[in-house]
Amino acid sequence: MIEYNFRQIVQKYADSKKIDILWQEIALQYSDTKRSYHTLGHLENLIVELMEVREEINDWSAIVFAVVFHDYIYDSARFDNEEQSAEIAQSHLQTLCLPADIIMRCITHILATKGHSLCGDNDTNLFTDSDLSILGKNWESYLDYSRQIRDEYSLYSDAEYNAGRKNVLTHFLTMKRIYKTPYFYEKYELQARENIAIELEMLNVLNK
Repeated sequence: MIEYNFRQIVQKYADSKKIDILWQEIALQYSDTKRSYHTLGHLENLIVELMEVREEINDWSAIVFAVVFHDYIYDSARFDNEEQSAEIAQSHLQTLCLPADIIMRCITHILATKGHSLCGDNDTNLFTDSDLSILGKNWESYLDYSRQIRDEYSLYSDAEYNAGRKNVLTHFLTMKRIYKTPYFYEKYELQARENIAIELEMLNVLNK
């Protein structure tokens, strides 16, 4: 579904050959063997979630581009993945001669995934909420996700990873709301908090 949506929008700006080359580049990037969670499957989940609220989204093109590029760079040893991904998105979209306002909205959405904080733009809030939707899935899906994230951070020892992961999970639990928008809040908030609390307890047991 993500490839279809991407092609539907880009065809307004590029011929099929150029689109094929660009999509192959994107697919290759998300198929890197170091990735376990941040793959094309992750993008697919986001677009499925966002399709459910498409009527609430003002700029669908910017959202689709944000989905495609937001994890283009993903290296567990870096702390500027979002900024690097935004730069690549800007470069590609400028090459396609997209309108500047669409490009800027796309960049805003991507950079917002660094902190997932409440934003004044509802499109951004819907996008970042969809990015966190995995937290509120059923426990089996959440457990798969947590294992995949651990795989992506395999360069760190268990002690290092567990300490960092606990900080991230605790941050989410201390937030007044994990999900900013009514749709995602109603759909995922309670289950997300339950899943996070269980994983935290599991990590605490491992540290004993």
